[in-house]
Amino acid sequence: QVRLVESGGGSVQAGGSLRLSCAVSSYTYSSSCMGWFRQAPGKEREGVAAIYTGPGSTYYSDSVKGRFTISQDNAKNTVYLQMNSLKPEDTAMYYCAAARYLSATACSRISRSGYNYWGQGTQVTVSS
Repeated sequence: QVRLVESGGGSVQAGGSLRLSCAVSSYTYSSSCMGWFRQAPGKEREGVAAIYTGPGSTYYSDSVKGRFTISQDNAKNTVYLQMNSLKPEDTAMYYCAAARYLSATACSRISRSGYNYWGQGTQVTVSS
């Protein structure tokens, strides 16, 4: 059983920063692509960032490009999402997800399709 545990969410004022962490429980599990998604009340879950774990290639949605950075620490089996210049519209529940078999092209789409495991989410609230 693979578990993904997110942490690092909280409340921050606009312009502030947060760093989310996603710890993968199983050291024997390897994923080809790790993604961060978010869901605001009444909205669809959307992809914000993904990392193709082998080469470390990163991908971002237009709404967060230049403000968010996804990274990985293989020794700790952890993926991070550094969020800077936060805006009220970034307010959402943030989820990390792991996909075992996604191509680089599929990973770059940051689509919900193809992800095998999901975390429970961590809330991010940005006030104006």
